Amino acid sequence: MALNGTVDKTTLPAMSELKTRLAPFTRANTRVALRQLIVTLLLYAAGWAAMYFSLQVGYWLTLLLAVPVAGLLVRIFIFFHDCGHNSFFPSTKLNRRVGFWLGVLVFTPGEQWWRSHAIHHATSGNLDKRGVGDVTTLTVSEYRQLSPWGRLGYRLFRHPLIMFLLGPIWMFLISHRLPLPRHGQKETRSVIWANLAILGLAAGLSLLLGFKEYVLIQLPVIWLGGMAGIWMFYIQHQFTGVYWARSPQWNYVASAFQGASYYRLPQVLQWFTGNIGFHHIHHLNPLVPNYALAAAYHSDGLLRQSPTLTIRQSLASIPLALYDEAAGQMVSFRQARQNAKP
Repeated sequence: MALNGTVDKTTLPAMSELKTRLAPFTRANTRVALRQLIVTLLLYAAGWAAMYFSLQVGYWLTLLLAVPVAGLLVRIFIFFHDCGHNSFFPSTKLNRRVGFWLGVLVFTPGEQWWRSHAIHHATSGNLDKRGVGDVTTLTVSEYRQLSPWGRLGYRLFRHPLIMFLLGPIWMFLISHRLPLPRHGQKETRSVIWANLAILGLAAGLSLLLGFKEYVLIQLPVIWLGGMAGIWMFYIQHQFTGVYWARSPQWNYVASAFQGASYYRLPQVLQWFTGNIGFHHIHHLNPLVPNYALAAAYHSDGLLRQSPTLTIRQSLASIPLALYDEAAGQMVSFRQARQNAKP
């Protein structure tokens, strides 16, 4: 399979074959899910307690402890994410109920986010169906047609300091508090109920710990966790050779194999990120729970045919901001400007 956005469909495995090979890994396991959930939530609660007592020593220690606690929040988000795919538990009702409360912990309304994320899965890599549940990405042609102010706005949005440092504050504290007009009543209700639950939890922890103490703990945790989450989502769909195609040529299998990366991480980071680095497996079949992704990847050579990124290699993707349809690849603003010169 080519890695430049142009795919020879004759070399792609059939979806029916992939479903057969992934089928053994799509069975949710209540015992495994509960073990993951209980251990992670206990560690998260212990981390909060440690951060609270560290305030008496110095805020520098609190911020240091915020790093692993934020990592646990990322892991909790993956459980929340799996609940939305109905893959964490075998029971749909349990996935919805547990998923709602996990969404409260990660400041994300379940039904609304799950709906947007489902659209992302159905349209990932499709140039004609961008805009829902993805990182806004313009083509070189679209960018050149913008007004000067439009170009400035897009450049600011794609700037790493804006996307990764300010992005978590906007997304988790502001954007997720607002219902999206394109969604239905169920999604709107989920936003309202999530907001009320988050407010109630914040009020309860403020009464228990003190409002100032709550803010000093919650803000760095949600900020660092959100930063890591945005980075993971970004790097899994924004890299050199990533697959994009117009609707007539778009192919679901190609969008999974070449539009989603395998982000090879050290074991400890793989644990904190809930194995979501095996992202092409997840896109091939979102019913594979996080605790089965690694086993699925290693089970068959066919399932290892995807772009692989190390941490060092992933850093090269940061400048990429536009998709060059003629070249079939992501480019930076500088590359787009140089390519425009006669």
